[in-house]
Amino acid sequence: MALLVAQMDFDAHEVSLRDKPAEMLTRSPKGSVPVMLLPDGSVLEQSWDIMRWALYQDATRNWWEPAQSPEKLDWLARNDGVFKHHLDRYKYPERYNETDRDGHRENALTIFLRPLNDRLEQSSFLGESEPCATDLALFPFVRQFAAVAPEWFEVQHLPALQAWLAYWLSSPLFLHCMYKLPGQTTVPFPSLRQ
Repeated sequence: MALLVAQMDFDAHEVSLRDKPAEMLTRSPKGSVPVMLLPDGSVLEQSWDIMRWALYQDATRNWWEPAQSPEKLDWLARNDGVFKHHLDRYKYPERYNETDRDGHRENALTIFLRPLNDRLEQSSFLGESEPCATDLALFPFVRQFAAVAPEWFEVQHLPALQAWLAYWLSSPLFLHCMYKLPGQTTVPFPSLRQ
């Protein structure tokens, strides 16, 4: 989404994590996505780094700079830390031999989602009246959480968070980025065109 905000041309490829392209593993031995090959041959392996690279330019600094406040960086750290821990165990209990799925769901609500709802009651976006990179960074994880049990999520008292999520789910930016690429059994490694 950050690349689209920055209006950068790039090649995107679907990658089956069960059949990872050898070139991807050569460039990024971590073996997970995202992976972005830059024109200079360097590789970015984290979403936040890709967002920084895309948004740290004059035309899109209004997306990047607000995300650098201590408050926004704290939201990012909580999302990537404690929330993702509980999200993974709620979404994929079988991967963790987890028996307390509902406990992880409740912990995610208490530790992250209710406070995020409270924060979004103050302004529509984490960037205040306009979205910022932090909104883009948190949205996919909140979307994943809501998608585990949509009917359950819809009846939770999280009106500001639900409105924020609905905004992003219906945004042209998200809809454009969710365009499904043609299926391939072997996919070339993603690279950037400039």
